[in-house]
Amino acid sequence: MLTLYYTPGACSRASHLALREAEARFELYNLNFAADEQRSPEYLRINPKGRVPALATPRGVITENPAILAYIAQSHPAARLAPLNDAFEFARMQAFNSYLCATVHVAHAHLRRAERWADDAAARAELRRKAPSVVDACFALMNSEMVGAPWVLGDAFSVADCYLFTLTDWLPAHGLDVGRYPVIAAHHARMRERTAVQETLAAER
Repeated sequence: MLTLYYTPGACSRASHLALREAEARFELYNLNFAADEQRSPEYLRINPKGRVPALATPRGVITENPAILAYIAQSHPAARLAPLNDAFEFARMQAFNSYLCATVHVAHAHLRRAERWADDAAARAELRRKAPSVVDACFALMNSEMVGAPWVLGDAFSVADCYLFTLTDWLPAHGLDVGRYPVIAAHHARMRERTAVQETLAAER
């Protein structure tokens, strides 16, 4: 049995979505960030990084969305959530997921977690001010160069779609409307029609 440690609305939604798309057998553990549960000794024994997601598997704990998403796709091949038989396409998917993790998510975090990068109040304020324009540039690039149709990789749905959907939901925090990015807006609308998405959102309420 798998256990996903997650927080509603956080990046861990991508892994939650993928588990439902895979029709995997799993349990959810909702970490209470408001109570700093992610920093509790009990959770730090599971994930010393003190972050979500973390996926407990029979062989140990996996952290970081790109790794978890790849694991879900590879361990549930019948769900066809990744181009497992095409090394180039699999690498392309991983490149996209890595961009979301290392660039888009970090840009977003400058708005919500400026204290990670600066102690000075004025520096933090500048990080928060700049974040929306950086996030806008990321989504504009993905819209024009990186996202296919109907899905990220083109015709084939993959775990990359779960990840993009999750981060697209963060745009309003930056005062950005998804309509600025028509390809991504159409993708987001298609995702909302999927049963797994509807089940995931219902479970996080």
